[in-house]
Amino acid sequence: MLFGGIQKISLIDYPDKICAIIFTQGCNFRCKFCYNPELVQLTNNNQQLTIMEGEIFEFLKKRKGLIDGVCVTGGEPTLHKDLPEFLAKIKKMGFLIKLDTNGTNPKMLKKLIDKKLIDYLAMDIKAPLENQKSKIKNQNDKSKFKNHYKKVVGVKVDLKKIKESVKIIKNSGIDYEFRTTIAPGLHKEEDILQIAREISPAKKYFLQQFVPSEKMIDEKYKKVKPYPIETLKKMRDKARRYVGKVEVRN
Repeated sequence: MLFGGIQKISLIDYPDKICAIIFTQGCNFRCKFCYNPELVQLTNNNQQLTIMEGEIFEFLKKRKGLIDGVCVTGGEPTLHKDLPEFLAKIKKMGFLIKLDTNGTNPKMLKKLIDKKLIDYLAMDIKAPLENQKSKIKNQNDKSKFKNHYKKVVGVKVDLKKIKESVKIIKNSGIDYEFRTTIAPGLHKEEDILQIAREISPAKKYFLQQFVPSEKMIDEKYKKVKPYPIETLKKMRDKARRYVGKVEVRN
């Protein structure tokens, strides 16, 4: 596996737990608002950021008794074939494991769940999973809605795999959450409500505030002004019709 960094401690990334964060390198999405471009595409420059697996376990040994768990994020961790072996080693050390994923590898998700290697799952849903047919007014609109997921993530997506991952997670028997980062120009209220309908019934759905950064895949988004927090709260209130717990994350 390729690792791009370690955050020694976090009080917010694993609900109700103190955790360390391990960042994997490489991602199959190119989300316009991504603020970790160095973890997305491997180049000669960011390969220098790679951390060896041995370093990670030496670090974790020192954190025993100080943290509850480990959050494995990216990039996209499920791209790595040796992820099960890596997580099994963490499990043997007695840590809880939270996995962040974009849902493009349902086979890997099922394997990890079946092997009981995950204690908490967080899946990003980037856009509605179905065409918004009722909103189509002409051929141009049809093209727009058909490619909504692609518009957000910058690549062609097999939505059947995304839907399969949602189903696997909901039926996994482990704790989980779905979440969407909401960026002006990419998401509207109707999109969020459709996502809420599509994942219903679900335990938790978090609406995450887009935050401009100096490091973004699409440099245009450095200057995009986020929605007012009140706008996200209105979306939250309406989405609660479909999902029991919907919250806003700044």
